[in-house]
Amino acid sequence: MKNKFLYFAALIGGTYPIVSEAQVENPNIIFILADDMGYGDISSLNKESKICTPNLDQMVREGVSFSDAHTSSSVSTPTRYGILTGRYNWRSKLKRGVLNGYSEPLITKDRITIASLLKRKGYTTACIGKWHLGWDWTFKNKNNNEVDFEKPIKNGPTSVGFDYFYGFCGSLDMPPYVYVENEHITALPDRETVNTGMGFWRKGPTGKNFVHENTLSHITDLAINYIRNNSQKNQPFFLYLPLPAPHTPILPTKDWKGKSGLNPYGDFVMMVDYEVGRVLNVINELGIDENTLIVYTSDNGCSPQARYEELLSKGHNPSFIYRGHKADLFEGGHRVPCIVKWKGKLCPTIQNETICLTDFFATFAEITGVKLQDNEGEDSFSMCPLLMDNSKEYTRKSTIHHSITGEFAIRKGKWKLLVSPSSGGWSVPKPNSKEASVLPPIQLYNLENDPSEQNNLFNQHPDIVKELLSLLRKQIREGRSTPGKTLSNDMEGEWNQLDYVFKDFAL
Repeated sequence: MKNKFLYFAALIGGTYPIVSEAQVENPNIIFILADDMGYGDISSLNKESKICTPNLDQMVREGVSFSDAHTSSSVSTPTRYGILTGRYNWRSKLKRGVLNGYSEPLITKDRITIASLLKRKGYTTACIGKWHLGWDWTFKNKNNNEVDFEKPIKNGPTSVGFDYFYGFCGSLDMPPYVYVENEHITALPDRETVNTGMGFWRKGPTGKNFVHENTLSHITDLAINYIRNNSQKNQPFFLYLPLPAPHTPILPTKDWKGKSGLNPYGDFVMMVDYEVGRVLNVINELGIDENTLIVYTSDNGCSPQARYEELLSKGHNPSFIYRGHKADLFEGGHRVPCIVKWKGKLCPTIQNETICLTDFFATFAEITGVKLQDNEGEDSFSMCPLLMDNSKEYTRKSTIHHSITGEFAIRKGKWKLLVSPSSGGWSVPKPNSKEASVLPPIQLYNLENDPSEQNNLFNQHPDIVKELLSLLRKQIREGRSTPGKTLSNDMEGEWNQLDYVFKDFAL
């Protein structure tokens, strides 16, 4: 395969067979999604990293690691939508920003998800952790978000393909702070809590059994129990494990405080690595590692709440060599660690092709032998050619990026075009800022020569600008980026601002 180099094989010894999905039974699938972890936070991906991540390093040594993996959005809710549906997030009704803890569901009832897809092949499915895709509370007074916590939630995870759910509604800085099991909370709120600093969370009702500092370990405990309970059944399982960390509130427990020598964010990343190691260990202990495919990735880049300047002063950059951070169109917003491990089935490899996390939808479909319908996984390209050398072509040719403010970028090969004069997010130059107002309306970067996006080549390559804008317009208007019939996007009128750009370039 192009762009593969197998030096890791020499490090771990032995050889790994190249197999096709037809040669093995359907594997268990565990999808671990960190929250706000940068590409540069994993020590084996960043030689300058000052954070020790031995368990994730082991995954890199034993699995396929992607150096050019991207989330469909640079913030949480949209990325999660894209992963579970195989559809770009901006095709949904959410065109910018994220949901909160009281938001209505984003995934519609008629939308297929990875969970409902795998149920076609006999999988039992579970989500344990942070949902952040909305559900329907029963409100006593919706105007002030007064919830009747004794009533079940509706249209949550168990309505879109998950047999079992345990977790919470949004980020751990978004109330209400209650655990939900399937459709019911596990304990009524008995107080309101609030916190400041790096351990920040907003004021809100808090369940009697809800302790923010313990949430990461609690979720891991439940995930391990789920794996144990399902490991010996004659039915494969899919476990979607969206962790609440290292997102705010940044709350490493006592055992981890000060461990990184950096700041609480560095400590929290080390704690995340440890919890992932607990999951990996139980898989090995149960002897199911050869029939379990494990994914580790993040929902976007690191947040500025990690205190970048403090980390940089100590030689650590969560964004590695890339510009920007969470929320941005720049690479630091959406280029993330992505590792896939399947013992005995995948060659330990660094893969340099550009992928998007929406691609796991079609990948799991191909591995398990599910034929996708025309309106399923509209922006998902199977990565099996990159994971298994089966002589097929990985067909993704371009990738669209999206920022917290709803601005677009498009990548094709070495070229990346930002339809914005700004970062599109939280780094300088910010949208609608004085700095952005004097900059060109388009940014074009050659990532091969300029991975840090410092040299805007907008005026030097008008042909490339026009080509990428045309491709962006085509993929927006056709409702898909995969081959197939034209589909509709939700609330398409939200993109009127792009029409002005297209007209400026006679498109």
